[in-house]
Amino acid sequence: MPTDPRTDPLSFAYWVPNVSGGLVTSTIEQRTDWTFDYNRKLARLAERAGFDYALSQVRYTASYGAEFQHESTSFSLALVLATERLKLIAAIHPGLWHPGVLAKWITTADHLSGGRMAVNVVSGWFKDEFRQLGEPWLEHDERYRRSAEFMQALRLYWTSDDAQFAGDFYRIHDFNLKPKPLSWPGRPHPEIFQGGNSSAARDNGGRYADWYFSNGKDFDGVTEQLGDLRRVASEAGRSQVPRFGLNGFVIVRDTEAEARDTLREIIANAHVEAVHGFRDAVQQAGASTSDKKGMWADSSFEDLVQYNDGFRTQLIGTPEQVAQRIIAYRKLGVDLILAGFLHYHEEVERFGRDVLPIVRELEVENGLDPAAVPDPAAGLSELDPQLSGVV
Repeated sequence: MPTDPRTDPLSFAYWVPNVSGGLVTSTIEQRTDWTFDYNRKLARLAERAGFDYALSQVRYTASYGAEFQHESTSFSLALVLATERLKLIAAIHPGLWHPGVLAKWITTADHLSGGRMAVNVVSGWFKDEFRQLGEPWLEHDERYRRSAEFMQALRLYWTSDDAQFAGDFYRIHDFNLKPKPLSWPGRPHPEIFQGGNSSAARDNGGRYADWYFSNGKDFDGVTEQLGDLRRVASEAGRSQVPRFGLNGFVIVRDTEAEARDTLREIIANAHVEAVHGFRDAVQQAGASTSDKKGMWADSSFEDLVQYNDGFRTQLIGTPEQVAQRIIAYRKLGVDLILAGFLHYHEEVERFGRDVLPIVRELEVENGLDPAAVPDPAAGLSELDPQLSGVV
């Protein structure tokens, strides 16, 4: 298990644009590109700017404005070998990977990178992708049951010399993977990330993941999810709650008016057909959950123009406003901000220059150590009122 995350500074990650179309489904100009040359330069810029992680997306077939895609694990390996400090998180689908094969792949990549590989277990929302590949499409909660076994199996492969597991989806019989991944105190194996908003996703995250990724949320949404994660982790007998990563689309401009104008322009130029197609696919998946709490279940058209609800996090404004809002999320218990941008090279560089120094100053000023972080169940009442008004 990882060490207490709140003894560490807030971490920052960015979405790797290894999928064409940028991070918003809009015809607005996006000075970004899905090619390797562009992404190699971006990874090096992000590393210098102070980012800790990069998350490679996973798509297999052309759809919803994402016509071209690079495969996530091989792309992640190429980027981690092109950098010195940045950690790469490769998104993968159980059902399209066997956990033993992935465990071996990540182990090799971990050795090649000096321990900078991680995996994001994605249970899947795109039915056509599985259908077109001729693979079974499981009901929502069954997909998450499979992911739960997948994460348990990964950890066993990486830590046991005599791995044994008997599940409904995976079986392990006396398996001994060597070499094991690199390990050290606080990092016994490559980090396992898992995302989703549904009750099944929260249950998986609370029980089995090192990190839980959330779609974009406001303060109340983060408070609710963190409360669930803490409850599930406690019921599972875990001594620590998984660390919490929050998605947010970042628009930093010289004035708040300029930032808001950019947001309005993105939405006004939305690729309507692609957004509707994506909405139909993902909301079918969300509505299929037993309690209707799946990812995107309550997302509006405007939310889905950024396809992981990144506008909801409201990291939009001047450098000072965005930094203050990030600190407000940190006070609730967020451990990592997963950021998307319109013009990656320029905006990642500006974020590192203009926003991150303010975040670090505010962390010190606010005494953000374990004793200073309020219980998420307390909501915003313990936050500085002026921070909750930054919208």
